Amino acid sequence: MAVRAGVMACEETEEQPQWDGSVAGHSYKPRNREIAHETLTNNYFNSNSKKDKAGHASFSTYQKVTIALQMLAYASPADAMNDTYGMSESTCLDNLAEFCHTVVQIYKEEYLGEPNQADMARLFRKAEDRGFLGMIRSLDCMH
Repeated sequence: MAVRAGVMACEETEEQPQWDGSVAGHSYKPRNREIAHETLTNNYFNSNSKKDKAGHASFSTYQKVTIALQMLAYASPADAMNDTYGMSESTCLDNLAEFCHTVVQIYKEEYLGEPNQADMARLFRKAEDRGFLGMIRSLDCMH
């Protein structure tokens, strides 16, 4: 914390009015945050909301996302998820495939487009500066 003229920066001073999260002069719109959270939880994270083909409660979204992220982040094998999360290897792999497919569908237009001429010129310059000539044309960067 910064100290200014013997006063800690986190303390309220005349120069630092405290608005309790609101901005002076702005109108306040009451929001029912509790109901919004409850609705979100019921719609997307309610483990009883979906049943699998056998009629059993499906894995929750928390479980599915956690497993997919763990597998991607740590290269965790699918069969290791059974001990911790109780999800079989085949279900983990199906879940991971669905997670990746969903991410690609959501973000492909913005982030997975073909590079344009300006992008390619920038990448060629960066590769040349680092001594990786021909890197763009070689997927394994071995040439």
